[in-house]
Amino acid sequence: MGRDTALTQIQSFDLVSSGQPLLRASRSLDPESLRSDEVLVKVAGCGVCHTDLGFVYEGVRTGHALPLTLGHEISGVVVAAGESMQQQLGRQVVIPAIIPCGRCRLCASGRGTICRQQIFPGSDVAGGFASHLVVPGHSLCIVDDAALTHSGLGLADLAVLADAVSTPYQAIVRSGLRQADTVIVVGVGGVGGFAVQLAAARGGRVIALDVSEERLAAIAPYGAQHCICTKGRDPMEVRKEIAAYVKQQGMSPLEWKIFECSGHPSGQLQAYALLTFGAFLSVVGYTLEKVTVRLSNLMAFDATAQGNWGCLPSLYPEALGLILSKEIALLPFIERRPLSAINDTMQELHHGLLRKRPVLIPDFD
Repeated sequence: MGRDTALTQIQSFDLVSSGQPLLRASRSLDPESLRSDEVLVKVAGCGVCHTDLGFVYEGVRTGHALPLTLGHEISGVVVAAGESMQQQLGRQVVIPAIIPCGRCRLCASGRGTICRQQIFPGSDVAGGFASHLVVPGHSLCIVDDAALTHSGLGLADLAVLADAVSTPYQAIVRSGLRQADTVIVVGVGGVGGFAVQLAAARGGRVIALDVSEERLAAIAPYGAQHCICTKGRDPMEVRKEIAAYVKQQGMSPLEWKIFECSGHPSGQLQAYALLTFGAFLSVVGYTLEKVTVRLSNLMAFDATAQGNWGCLPSLYPEALGLILSKEIALLPFIERRPLSAINDTMQELHHGLLRKRPVLIPDFD
């Protein structure tokens, strides 16, 4: 059937119970057991996301019962394929963090991100903190070999496309951002930093907000027209400062595009406080904690607030193109680490000790 018929030993690090170290595991896979629409991907790199921290430390539940291999920002090479996916063999790919079924009514209507049969690697099925993983092959983002070589990036670096880049990209596309629109990004860490770059690449005039002067300094050369540290400040005071800056710069005081990427209650409250006439607020970050807001502000400003879950696979090639053309910079914001250092890496992220998004490279014996 054109498959690699040798048994594949899949090495991984599994989440066994919340708050505990990830434990090394191993299992054998017969490529002949792949379903017709499945592929086996050899992992090149897997990014570590705040969602992974949520699974380990914050009690966020995985879709599949534990033990489970986490990791949903994955790039790699297809090394075996089911009968209907033979064309994918040998291809370098990025695996979407959200894989819709592609067949249901929601998928047909362009709402694949809420497909009820969607697959979330590292939650619904085994993910990328491993040597290999099995996923459906129909939504893979194909990486052109020549373009990747010309970009100066490695395949592992592209792992962050699967969430940190693609998720804010979908939010920006949905916002209808136009040339010279006023854009405010709240929280410029792993996801928010790429939101700044993406909004600037589409012509937005971007104001970056964060509680960290260090993160603001890092993003300033990459599309942030103005940076404001919000640590310990009242949200309405920050709003007034932004309004004054917008007026001084001749920017639009209306229809602000606001992207909440901090995933923190204070960031969410700050983002909501920025609503203005015709504003679009996209909630990109996630927290289990609750906030209290005056919902009538949406009515009074005729504004829109929208959640953003992942990114449609159809948008991945556009976002990948921005990376490979060097309109979006990855290397200043990611850090390659061996997968064997996963537990130390998770701990450092959990305690706020890392400023770059780790990409874990399999280094199994």
